[in-house]
Amino acid sequence: MSNLTNRNGGAPQTGYRLDKRNGKLFGVCSGLANTTGIDATVWRIGLVVATLLGFGLTIPIYLAVALIAD
Repeated sequence: MSNLTNRNGGAPQTGYRLDKRNGKLFGVCSGLANTTGIDATVWRIGLVVATLLGFGLTIPIYLAVALIAD
């Protein structure tokens, strides 16, 4: 099986929470990984690609989630 799975090994959690312990910057991508079951690396690559392709709201949305989420 692929290594791109949830790192906790269990079912995805319900509700969104930042995962500051496993996060790189604010824990947004790790929180998304825990919520969806998709590896945090995939989320990180997706956000970088979206930013590089010129989707101007990627960084403000990331920062808003980092500041608003628990």
